[in-house]
Amino acid sequence: MGGGRDQQGGYTVKPKKPAQGGPRGARVSGTGKSKARPAASGGSSRGAGSARGAGSGRSGGPGAIGGVGGVGGGGAGGAGGAGGGSSRSSGPRSSGPRTGGGSRTESPRSGASNRGVTGSRQFSSRGAGRTGRIARPGEEPRGSSTDKPLGGEQVEGRQAVRELLIAGNRRVKEIWVSSDPDESEIVSDIVEIAKTMRITVTQTARKRLDMQARSEAPQGVIAFASPLQEVELDTLLLRKPGRMPFLVAVDGVTDPGNLGALLRCCDGAGVHGVVLPRHRAVHVTPTVCKSAAGAVEYVPMAVVGGLPAALSRMKDAGIWIVGLDDEADRTLFDLGDLAADAICLVLGAEGNGLSRLVRERCDMIVSIPMLGRLSSLNVSAAAALATYEVARHRA
Repeated sequence: MGGGRDQQGGYTVKPKKPAQGGPRGARVSGTGKSKARPAASGGSSRGAGSARGAGSGRSGGPGAIGGVGGVGGGGAGGAGGAGGGSSRSSGPRSSGPRTGGGSRTESPRSGASNRGVTGSRQFSSRGAGRTGRIARPGEEPRGSSTDKPLGGEQVEGRQAVRELLIAGNRRVKEIWVSSDPDESEIVSDIVEIAKTMRITVTQTARKRLDMQARSEAPQGVIAFASPLQEVELDTLLLRKPGRMPFLVAVDGVTDPGNLGALLRCCDGAGVHGVVLPRHRAVHVTPTVCKSAAGAVEYVPMAVVGGLPAALSRMKDAGIWIVGLDDEADRTLFDLGDLAADAICLVLGAEGNGLSRLVRERCDMIVSIPMLGRLSSLNVSAAAALATYEVARHRA
């Protein structure tokens, strides 16, 4: 480290440029030019300058010249001596008052993140701060995002679109009508109702309309609406004066045409609600809307995370769970007075039938007598027979 005498006989210290890759404390911030300050004691010697001009200002030991204290007044540990430099200690910061000749020590700031050896943030408890209602088994948490929405944004088919407008349960954004439609009173009703409700009706080429369609035969009409609203399972389980809950649960039905026909039967038989599993099952698609012929606008539907858990909740609410399976000993016509009580019919997919967990949660398993060569009916046909048998006992 070089130096020279000043006019008053003192020494000024010239900082050396640190080597590349050296220790972090040896870096020089600034141009390296020292700026003389008068000594605190009024002596003739001058300090080496500010910490920014002469070095990092971190103490390297007692009487270190590399600190900001002057040659004639270096303090122990560079804490500021007669030279009156503004060095900072390399220890933790403190929020207390400054001490010594302009130096200060500070403790760690409050609110700083607590990091472990690996650098990851540490928490005292992973569950801390979690508040709110805890969902019961089989119940979807409120406010949670759904993996698969109920659907119903695109409605195809003349009867389905007309019932969409008549029901008025959802906002209809726009209706496409083929520019060369077949002569039909239903299409005329759709256009007239839409104009009354101030809904945009667009004449569209049939080719473009067929490209937009998701069903096999849209019948020259497509409506775009807001999605169907799911209902809570607890709402379907409520008992009203003079009315026992009448529900239908669907286990693993993936064919949209079957689900649409099933919903149409449920509406005709007076079913109060349909329970659908969220996974491995079809929801409301354009084909379902067309097959249901408008029933999706009137039959409440609840989507549950797991059907077995939902059936257990129904049993706790005092609802009889009756499953349909072609291998059962009892027949559907043996229900008797049980059909007039609170009841839920469980229908399985064609071929697979009821799953094991769903079958275990049923109070009774019944079958539909088959007098011909075939062993079972389509799920929508089975739903029609079962729901109307229950409706017959409730009449």
